[in-house]
Amino acid sequence: MSGPVGVGVIGAGVISDTYLENLRSFPDVTVVVVGDLIEERAKSQAEKHGVPAWGSAADVLGHADVQVVVNLTIPAAHIEVSSAAIAAGKHVWSEKPLGLDRVGAAQLLTDAAARGLRVGSAPDTILGPGFQTAKRAIQEGLIGEPMFATTTFQTIGPDLWHPSPEFLFAEGAGPLLDMGPYYISGLVSLFGSVDRVAALGRKKAERRVIHAGPDAGKTFPVEVPTSLQLLTSFAAGQQAASLLSFDSALERHGVFEVHGSEGSLIVPDPNQFEGRIAYLTARTSLADGDWGEQEWTELEQKGTVVGRGLGLLDMVRAISEGRPHVATGELGYHVLDVMLSAQESVASGEFVAIGSSLAASVPPVPVGFDPFARTL
Repeated sequence: MSGPVGVGVIGAGVISDTYLENLRSFPDVTVVVVGDLIEERAKSQAEKHGVPAWGSAADVLGHADVQVVVNLTIPAAHIEVSSAAIAAGKHVWSEKPLGLDRVGAAQLLTDAAARGLRVGSAPDTILGPGFQTAKRAIQEGLIGEPMFATTTFQTIGPDLWHPSPEFLFAEGAGPLLDMGPYYISGLVSLFGSVDRVAALGRKKAERRVIHAGPDAGKTFPVEVPTSLQLLTSFAAGQQAASLLSFDSALERHGVFEVHGSEGSLIVPDPNQFEGRIAYLTARTSLADGDWGEQEWTELEQKGTVVGRGLGLLDMVRAISEGRPHVATGELGYHVLDVMLSAQESVASGEFVAIGSSLAASVPPVPVGFDPFARTL
């Protein structure tokens, strides 16, 4: 690829704002068109962010200057839209999850490989300097051999504030498929492939109430578990325990801890691109046998903080440089496989073996990666 690389965005919903803002700031890419089922919405976003063209999804796919399609549609449409982009000869960056079923997601990757095209999948928060600084510290042996991790996301639920929360409680969503990609992608990036998973799940209620917006007071059905606890076993020997809940009065987001043979590390919130990184060594954690306050050492975060769109930028540079990109479709597929297997475990009450695995470890962000430098 030589740049700036032409990008077309399909899906002009709320999340398109942050993508368009960031992508328009990267000199290696240029957004040339925005498409949406509601073309007026595409026009509004294009005009807001200075994009020269707008229209339907077909207009994006047929645009001669589009080399990469950014798929920001609803999860149920991810495979259909991404597959159409591959068929049109475009590389694809997809919002999470990659899809909602294994067969469709696997076929997407097969079709892309056959045409020599790349697929990238959110979340790209794992490329942020917060997570990357923590990852380097683990790889450099700061806490010894990583043994296990604990992650937590718990909230009272998006029905409290979202004006149209029904889709977040429907099949294909819930805390597992909505928030799970951030935490599972982070764990896989650190530890590699998951080989089996077990999960427990339950609902607080069969129906929830909308509390905000014009439909406040309306009830809607809950189709999926709204609290899940996962145990994941990794092929390399590590283990993790994760809580994902839309049922908790106690708000606790972004808990991500890795515990090793020589210490413990706080990893930033995997839904953010930066955050606190701190460690505690096994040798000094209980000075003089004191079980009170423990001394954490803060680590300096290194790297440039941007936001969503960073994974796409890494992908187009990786194509030009002939290297693997970080947030691949393969990673997105494996994370999807883990989440669907967790759903199956909830139903069966048993551990479920993961059918997929990564051919190689998730690579780090290249040293010196500067989103705002012109490289193409």
